[in-house]
Amino acid sequence: MGENKNEKSENDEEGIQVSSRFFMLLVLGFAVVIIGIILIIVASLLGGGSASVGGVIFIGPFPIVFGAGPGVAWLFLISIVISVVMIVVFVLMRRRNYGV
Repeated sequence: MGENKNEKSENDEEGIQVSSRFFMLLVLGFAVVIIGIILIIVASLLGGGSASVGGVIFIGPFPIVFGAGPGVAWLFLISIVISVVMIVVFVLMRRRNYGV
């Protein structure tokens, strides 16, 4: 009849504890994205001339690149460089963690 106090009841919820470093990196990432968007908007409003539009969506280390305008070639080049760096970092971290 009496429950053991060491056992968890069905109503207890286990939450995922997030370290403060991870949370701060997450907030910093969002802040950098927002600042970048604001800078691009201000530069396009003040710069005049021709404009390029594009974006990169990373799913893991694989980029999905889209865009239009004269500067799209740079967008493709930068996305390829970032994806190569992400793959290299992933492989190095995996080797370090698993000792391969």
